[in-house]
This record gives sequence, structure tokens and C-alpha cells, in this order.
Amino acid sequence: MTQATAFWVETPGRGALRTGELRDPQPGEVRVRTVYTGISRGTESVVFRGEVPTGEHERMRAPFQEGDFPGPVKYGYLNVGVVEEGPADLRGRAVFTLFPHQSTFVVPASAVTVVPDGVPAHRAVLAGAVETAVNVLWDAAPLVGDRITVVGAGMIGCAVARLAREIPGVDVNVVDVDRSKASVCERLGIAYEHPEDAPLDRDLIVDASGSEEGLQFALQATVVEGEIIVASWFGDRPVRLNLGEDFHSRRLTIRSSQVGMVSPRRRASRTTTDRLELALHLLRDKTFDALLDETSSWRDLPEVMASVAAGTSPGLCHTIDWRDAE
Repeated sequence: MTQATAFWVETPGRGALRTGELRDPQPGEVRVRTVYTGISRGTESVVFRGEVPTGEHERMRAPFQEGDFPGPVKYGYLNVGVVEEGPADLRGRAVFTLFPHQSTFVVPASAVTVVPDGVPAHRAVLAGAVETAVNVLWDAAPLVGDRITVVGAGMIGCAVARLAREIPGVDVNVVDVDRSKASVCERLGIAYEHPEDAPLDRDLIVDASGSEEGLQFALQATVVEGEIIVASWFGDRPVRLNLGEDFHSRRLTIRSSQVGMVSPRRRASRTTTDRLELALHLLRDKTFDALLDETSSWRDLPEVMASVAAGTSPGLCHTIDWRDAE
């Protein structure tokens, strides 16, 4: 039988590589050899630190997760590989799968999405981030000419801003306390602002900061009767907001967005498969390469994940190279 190596969160704050046997694919299944995986900094950091709230254990399960929160658990969902065995029309094709960090795996053929021509495997790991951004914008429903601020220049925030800038007449900026993010925003063709200098009276705010300070700023930066779409996920961390002063008189709205379900605005006409295919199509835009930073070997995953979760490894999308895995 084929051997497979996978990354597991053994206990909160500690990860390890495990090796085990992989069963042969059955009719209707594929075996995929992983090329790259990506680390979803926000969610995977919450999982690694053991901060998934007890009441969210079932809802937060990844499609091919093994184990349970807080651990041991095999978690992740940004995987690009090549089909080694399966239906003839898929063999040899590069595919994206919502699968954890693992060298090779077997899943139903329906669980893989072919990476379109013109999208390199390395960039395709961003499909999960761009899919989330698509859902956020379906929820937010920006209009032609809107003034849009995205709070937080992380992987999701930057993806939202990049897509939003293609709407005719919009004025999009990204606000982040880290001035070093200005270079990433410049490569994406998006205006960067520090909170001290950012314009207010914005028609629409998307919070992707993952911080209560970012969400509080969003409340200050929107117009009267404005709406804040919250794409951040805080795990089990409490969030304190000042909902006094002019929050009520300005009739502000705070609404969540989450990629687990297709936005209600498109749920009757689009499936999750449609949404993922759209995200992969949008990744033909090579500008998204600005979101890719450091790449590490699969052998270093326990240390890399620990540094990402601790915040000592800055960046946007940290990718893991599996090309020499057994």
C-alpha cells in the first residue's frame, strides 16, 4: 500500500508529522499526489492554538478533517496536487482539493476541482482565499461608485480588495496598522492607508483584521446607516466594542460573512462547486502572486505552523512544498 505523510495538531500548540498507509482508490475515487499546500493563517492558527469554541466544533470541521478539536486533529483545506489514479479525464490533471496537509490522499472524484490552464500550481493554493473573498463580496453587494474600505491587509482582506477594485467607479483602500503592508497593496494595485490617515465616510466596510481594534475602526469609518461586513473569525476570544456614542444615532449595521455556506444572495443559483470554480478562474490574474510569500518544506511544517500561530512568521500565504515527499 502507498505510504502517506500528514501534519497533525497533537495538542494545542504542538504539531507533528505522522506516516501511515493509504488505501487504494475505488471506482469513482482519485488518488492525488500533493504538490503544494497553503496555510490559512487565521483559521489554522486558531485550530493550532486550540481556540475553536466548544459550540463550534462540528460547524468548523474541515471537509476531510480527521480527529476532533482541540486535538489530535488533522486540519487544513488549501491543497493543490496531481491526480495519479482515477477517471481517465482526471489522470495527470492539476486539481485543487479542500484537503489537509498530506503528501498523497484518496477522495471521491467529485471532491477535486481541476485547476484551469494559466493558473500555476503555486498560485492555485490561493483558491480558498479567493473563494472566501467572492462570498464576502456576494454578502456585501457593493455598488458601482462605492467607496469601500477593507480593514486588515491579510490574505483574505487583500483578496477582497483586489476583486472589489474591478467594479466600475469604486474607490477601494486597505487599512492596516502595519505600514509594511503598503508594498503588498501596491503590487495588488490597491491604495494602502494607516488608520491615522485613512478616509472616513465610507459606503461599505469589510473587516478582515481579526482584531477588535480593527472592527472598532470600521464602526468609525462608515457613513450614516453604513454596513460593516465582518469576515474576521475570533475563535473563542472575546471581542469588546464601544456601541455607545453615535452607534445608534448613525443606525450602523454589523453583519457576519462566512464561507461555510454560499451567500444567501446567490444560494438559489450557485453551489459551492460553482463558487470554487469561479475562484480558480479569477486566479488567472497573476497579480495574486503578491499574496504568496515564504515557501517551506513539508519536513518543517511543525515548526512553521507554530511560528505562524505565534505571529512570529509574518506574511500572507505561507506555502508548503511537497514535491519531494515520499
